[in-house]
Amino acid sequence: MTFLIVSGLSGSGKSIALQALEDMGFYCIDNLPAALLPHFARQLTETDRNELRNAAVGIDARNHRFLDALPQGLNQLKSIGLSYQIIFLEAEESVLVRRFKATRRKHPLTGGGVPLLDGIRQEKILLEPLSADATLRVDTTHTTPHELRHLVHNFAHSDNTEGMTLMFESFGFKNGTPLDADFVFDVRCLPNPYWEADLRKLTGLDRPVMEFLERDTRVQDMVMQLCSFLEKWLPSFEAEHRSYMTIALGCTGGQHRSVYLVGRLAEHFSRKGIKAQVRHRELA
Repeated sequence: MTFLIVSGLSGSGKSIALQALEDMGFYCIDNLPAALLPHFARQLTETDRNELRNAAVGIDARNHRFLDALPQGLNQLKSIGLSYQIIFLEAEESVLVRRFKATRRKHPLTGGGVPLLDGIRQEKILLEPLSADATLRVDTTHTTPHELRHLVHNFAHSDNTEGMTLMFESFGFKNGTPLDADFVFDVRCLPNPYWEADLRKLTGLDRPVMEFLERDTRVQDMVMQLCSFLEKWLPSFEAEHRSYMTIALGCTGGQHRSVYLVGRLAEHFSRKGIKAQVRHRELA
């Protein structure tokens, strides 16, 4: 059985993530009080596996009075032998504020005259047990609903297979560093195709840009050394039962160098039989 807990900051896209799982055939319950988590888990373990194979619950700050029971509830899941994985969604504070101002919904922690920004920051503290234990963290600051559904679908699908899944993500530093990255590598030291007039409007997915970068030995050195670093340390993370990791590579605009290197790394690890997924944040 695949059992997922979907959590995150209000306004970060939890409803979209649960809808994506429901479309995949998961039995989903949103806004489950943390105190009821062990009781629901026992029902799952006593249910015929042929009747219910996959389930997901949404836990967030709407029931913040029950969050004190969350650590104990997670420990009880382990004690009854039900393995779980956590999907945690987040976004930059300014984006969350803008999303709430664009709707009529109130933040669950803004009662009693609490300002919106204070409510968001308090929510981060309340959800820290889930954030710290998350298998997949998704920064939805620059993510469309369609792309979020795709990310959740890929994660849930990879959970049915053995071994670690690597998400290679390209991004532009001018738009901020991804919050969901486990590793962040800066590749702005490499030659920039942007300064070539005939390459400026292309991306790292286009052959002329690839050929431009492949002619420089520094680019090849970067690829080889990143592959060697990851090959050395990923088994240690996998030994700690990490099943999903995000490796982010950033250049200035996220159009050329980082896109090219993400493709090279994903290709390298795919050839070694490791599940590799690709996301180009600025090209979405």
